[in-house]
Amino acid sequence: MTITIELVIEPEGEGLELPAYATEGSAGMDLRAAIDEDVAVAPGGRALISAGFSMAVPHGYEAQVRPRSGLALRHGVTVLNSPGTIDSDYRGTVGVILVNLGDEPFVVRRGERIAQMIVAAVTRAELRPVDELHESARGDGGFGHTGRS
Repeated sequence: MTITIELVIEPEGEGLELPAYATEGSAGMDLRAAIDEDVAVAPGGRALISAGFSMAVPHGYEAQVRPRSGLALRHGVTVLNSPGTIDSDYRGTVGVILVNLGDEPFVVRRGERIAQMIVAAVTRAELRPVDELHESARGDGGFGHTGRS
């Protein structure tokens, strides 16, 4: 299924490629750094990097900003609030919060692929208070409870 998302190129995004799927089977569109000057992210540091556009995600959908596996593996650079959610009513510039978990400074350059964006349907839930919950095989075991003897 394909949906249409309207987007506006912000001034810092002029001249950059639009977000795009790299291959026919790609689930995410590559997002590029829309910066005028290189940004050095120190080990343990973080930076908000503009993707250079704003958009109108259709109602009933969200856009998720996720890390690129190559940056994570080679440099320890990932998306801090992963996945970051872009709601259907947000109209501001899309930004990527990069964090450097590696041992060396990482330099972000203009046009570099820094994250990927997945568009997904959203299911809304209605919460209903009850006096008690029905039983399950797991029960109320906490974090790390399953799969341990």
